[in-house]
Amino acid sequence: MTFPFGVVADDETWRMEQFSRAYVQAISSAAGCSSASSSVDDDSVDLTLMRRRIGSTIRSPRLDVQLKATYTDCIDADHISYPLPIKNYDDLRPTNLAVPRILVVVTMNADAGQWLLHSEANLALYKCGYWLSLHGFPSVSNTTTKTVHLPRLQVFNATNLHDIFLRLEAGQLP
Repeated sequence: MTFPFGVVADDETWRMEQFSRAYVQAISSAAGCSSASSSVDDDSVDLTLMRRRIGSTIRSPRLDVQLKATYTDCIDADHISYPLPIKNYDDLRPTNLAVPRILVVVTMNADAGQWLLHSEANLALYKCGYWLSLHGFPSVSNTTTKTVHLPRLQVFNATNLHDIFLRLEAGQLP
């Protein structure tokens, strides 16, 4: 069987989107969260993560996620730089949201054949996701994109997602 590996073409960004969604869902499952997606993304929310908790300050908190994926060379020593569309930037920065939101940018190889490796013993997803809360970020005069800097310490992994949910359960922001 031949697989559609090779460099992702400009009209195939859906492949990157699906991979980034699978990455976030795998991490979420490991952190004890379920996920749901809306059939319409008009508010810059691709996934909603939920974790059932009873006995915490906030019962069963939720977290909305805007997903982005890139194979560009955007990794610096302490952060990654991502040109976020202004619509997404403006949708992620309000302070009056009922459900907190974060941006997750998944970095990947341009060659889809290097996205994963699997065998009977393991499944490995290659490259990495990073998260950032834009809560309270200032408005900008840009009209197309705003480059945001996601700290490399804010890896989107099960440990960090668990910590985010502990803060949400305590009534705090991510």
